[in-house]
Amino acid sequence: MKVLVSALEHSANIHLSALRKELGNDIEFVGIFDKRLGDPLVDLRALAIMGFVDALKKLRFFFKLADKMADLAETADKVLLMDSSGFNLPLAKKIKKRYPDKEIIYYILPQAWAWKRGRIPVLERTIDRLASILPFEKEYYSDNAPIEYVGHPLLDEIARFKEVADKTITRVTFMPGSRKSEIRRLMPIFRQVRKRLDAEALIVVPEHFSKEELNDLYGTLSAFNVTHDAHRALYESDFAFICSGTATLEASLIGTPFVLAYVAKPLDYLIAKALVKLEYIGLANIMFDRFKGRRLHPELIQKNVTPETLLGAMRSMDREAFVEDSKALRGYLGHGSAERVAQIIEGDE
Repeated sequence: MKVLVSALEHSANIHLSALRKELGNDIEFVGIFDKRLGDPLVDLRALAIMGFVDALKKLRFFFKLADKMADLAETADKVLLMDSSGFNLPLAKKIKKRYPDKEIIYYILPQAWAWKRGRIPVLERTIDRLASILPFEKEYYSDNAPIEYVGHPLLDEIARFKEVADKTITRVTFMPGSRKSEIRRLMPIFRQVRKRLDAEALIVVPEHFSKEELNDLYGTLSAFNVTHDAHRALYESDFAFICSGTATLEASLIGTPFVLAYVAKPLDYLIAKALVKLEYIGLANIMFDRFKGRRLHPELIQKNVTPETLLGAMRSMDREAFVEDSKALRGYLGHGSAERVAQIIEGDE
């Protein structure tokens, strides 16, 4: 079976890798994905963007890429879309118009519950199987929508979870993100925080960066122990400072207390603030607020991200309560999703 895959994000490809292990050897991937999973159309590094402004600069490139993907859909048995709604939802409409009977599966759905809820009827009309990774997501769709909660992929991928809080802070992990723009904005602040810490410091760096890119983005890393293994670093650390994104949910599930730090371009932040009507930006906080009525971890945003505020949040955090809340969050999500999505792709109900 040939599956046309559109997985543009680094995090989506981690989930895709877990899914690949559940699929039979007769499944072939074509399209956009990490080169370790096959022979993709493009190098994922060429697709990395951060925010609305960056996206506008690459519009022409993405239009051409969508046309190539629609052409590939002709010989594919099924289509698997993962996250990246700005690209994947228009692609789904293009494919469905050209090949009405082609089955389209969307795994890791657009966060239409957060903004642009008008996309929900479009998703219901265009997508044949909606694989939700958030327990509350189904509430926003109509009763006859082809949506089911399949579990959360991180529970397939995280091997170890903390059961008790560390008594002291002797090791701290820094995760300034995976996109170049967010790394450049956070690293000067994280470097100052590191200078004031009397603890071992780890920094999680994406594997795909070249030596030149590392020097340009991070500067000297002699004060940090560099690692590519985010889950191990978080599990073995007593605290973390993390850019917003999937890593914040990883830390929340593993049980490592942390502070979310988010610094965007001013224009991007203003646009997002106008469009997204949510009290929190961290997904773990959004979920925890829904079933517990409060946040799970601190969030510092824009001008509030300073060495002083980050260190203050670390010192004041109740780490024992965080670990107990982490257990509750794991219980809320229940289980992983790779096995169920593999069944959907292979046609098993």
